Amino acid sequence: MMENKENLAPNLATMGFPGLALGIGIMVAAGLLQSGVLAPDGDYGLPLLTLLIVNEFGFFVTAIGAGVGVNTMLKRGMRPVLLLLTLGCALQAAGFLYLGIRLWPGML
Repeated sequence: MMENKENLAPNLATMGFPGLALGIGIMVAAGLLQSGVLAPDGDYGLPLLTLLIVNEFGFFVTAIGAGVGVNTMLKRGMRPVLLLLTLGCALQAAGFLYLGIRLWPGML
């Protein structure tokens, strides 16, 4: 006598990419921080071009994750977990953008 109700639990089909993008973004940010990307003297653990490429990858992944999250919310309605994942991706994308500008010589 179970009614056929919509499954409200998060699943891979509806929230997969924003969650995956957030996880990848966290790992990329941790790797960048471990390499000393915030060192004020510019003494980085990796070459500058490598840091910029890794940072750009993190930016694109999280920005696309935020875009997919917004698109999914517009199509299927707002769900709290998806909203948090989308906001996390958007905040990380903004952080990677700032870090990329900060890393670029002569910008800041």
